[in-house]
Amino acid sequence: MFSKLAVKNVGRSFRDYGVYFLTVAFGVCLFYVFNALETQTVLQYLSNHQRQNIVESIKGLIGVLSVFVWVVLAFLILYASGFLVRRRSRELGTYLLLGMERRQVAGLLLAETAVTALIALAAGLALGVVLSQALSVFTAGLFAVPQTTFQFSVSVPALVRTALAFVGIFLLVMVYHALSLFRKRLIDLLRANRSNQELRARGLGASVALFLGGCALLGVAYAMLLVRGMLRVDPLFWVMIGLGSLGTLLFFRGLSGFLLRLCQGRKKLYYKGLNLFILRQFNASINTTYRSMTVICLMLLLAIGITATSVGLNNTVERMTAEAQPWSVELTVWPEEEGQAMDLPAALEEGGFAPDQWCSPWAAFPLCRDSQGEFGIRAADYAALESAWGTERAQAFLMRQGAEILPDGGAYTAVLWHFLADYAGEPQGAEEAFLAAVSGLTDTGGYSYSTKQATWMDLMGTKVLVLFIGLYLGVVFLVASAAVLALQQLSQAADSAGRYQILSRLGVSEKARGRSVDVQVFLAFFLPLALALIHAVVGMTAANEVIAQVGHVDVGASGAVTALLLVVVYGGYFLATCWGSRRMLRASA
Repeated sequence: MFSKLAVKNVGRSFRDYGVYFLTVAFGVCLFYVFNALETQTVLQYLSNHQRQNIVESIKGLIGVLSVFVWVVLAFLILYASGFLVRRRSRELGTYLLLGMERRQVAGLLLAETAVTALIALAAGLALGVVLSQALSVFTAGLFAVPQTTFQFSVSVPALVRTALAFVGIFLLVMVYHALSLFRKRLIDLLRANRSNQELRARGLGASVALFLGGCALLGVAYAMLLVRGMLRVDPLFWVMIGLGSLGTLLFFRGLSGFLLRLCQGRKKLYYKGLNLFILRQFNASINTTYRSMTVICLMLLLAIGITATSVGLNNTVERMTAEAQPWSVELTVWPEEEGQAMDLPAALEEGGFAPDQWCSPWAAFPLCRDSQGEFGIRAADYAALESAWGTERAQAFLMRQGAEILPDGGAYTAVLWHFLADYAGEPQGAEEAFLAAVSGLTDTGGYSYSTKQATWMDLMGTKVLVLFIGLYLGVVFLVASAAVLALQQLSQAADSAGRYQILSRLGVSEKARGRSVDVQVFLAFFLPLALALIHAVVGMTAANEVIAQVGHVDVGASGAVTALLLVVVYGGYFLATCWGSRRMLRASA
């Protein structure tokens, strides 16, 4: 009977407090996805191309970051479970009143938590496995990794780590519930639903003044950011951050009064339907939650900014690759003695890399020094270089080498010998043949080389790291913001049940009452999001001016991914909150 009661309570709690299960499932899913990096196609591709050190560094950093994420999720789940227990305080008090001992009630809570943990772990891990494959396909396409390397896989180590991490969280939840129950008196449990937060009223004019003051401070902070840029970290930088944060706080502190004054000026709107009731409800709630809404707005800013930037930097890194290595292969050889002639194409062909077979175009030439000590390339060799790759790339070569164009016919001493080429056909085979040939070079004073594929691989590791960390942190901040908002709105819906009962007795239809709930949830969710989006647009504008020096942000990809995450995560919490709030009010009617 004891276990049946626990299972029944979990089922009822799932219907009433779906946000709690949603938070736990999202947390499990997120933790698994970013701890299952060995299943990612991009990392497998890097491992297969002698970049295991980069892969291990990425895994190590994600592992360290996961500790921070675990702490955030632990506090979030504790907060959510605490809300769940507070809403059931009267029920728990009734169990004690009917003769159950505290240890039995605590045991009931522990059993419910265990059942909840199993359900959430199963759902979250299943979702995580699916999402991990989707992320693998997405990143493979983003980094132009051949899809032939993709295969469906499940990371057993990630499953174990995720299960252990959340078992630890649920053990904390169990201890928290038990201690909370033993600390509370019976009378406090029975009267918990009658305890409301103290409401401190503020004049309408003062609220409007605070709102306008907040907007003014935000305007000053935006202007400072756009004029000064993002890279100057000095005392004025922290003044700018302080003005922006204070402006956000004052914005939400005075927002309800401003909306109230705005709507009161339009009588038809103010007295239409339940608008008067909705505005008064919103005014009462924001007076007690404006601090948390400020924090949530700033967390949403971080989520949007980090996600958009990490995805959008893809093109910038691509351009950095092209600038760092314009040719498929660049080989520099210095002879044992200056002036010694070298036939690089023949030496490479002897090692198994025939330039005419593997490359198109290619060029081999010396860099020389004249009798006056001028260092440069002969005019005929430069003309061949320009003919093969164009003036821009030829000029780029001169700038990188610090060389001049030397007239033909002079007496020059060869100092360095160069081989430049672009691969023709399949690059992997050409790369392997070139590396084998270079390793066999003899009778030289030394050599150095670089290839576009190797440079791309190294920079791709940076891209992967930035993307994964950005998505990891972005989604964590997004889930935390949405979960806290959802739990606040559910708590306020439960506290307002009596007011909706009065509306029901006055003849207000269930549809109209439900619509008023939806409007209040909408305001609570989308006002912080709207201001965070404005913050993000200004911040990304300033960031683009910095990034434009080396590339640009892929606005299309970053916007699409960020919008998708907002719709799925933030939108999912919004719908779950509307559904849960409506159900609470229907049950109390």
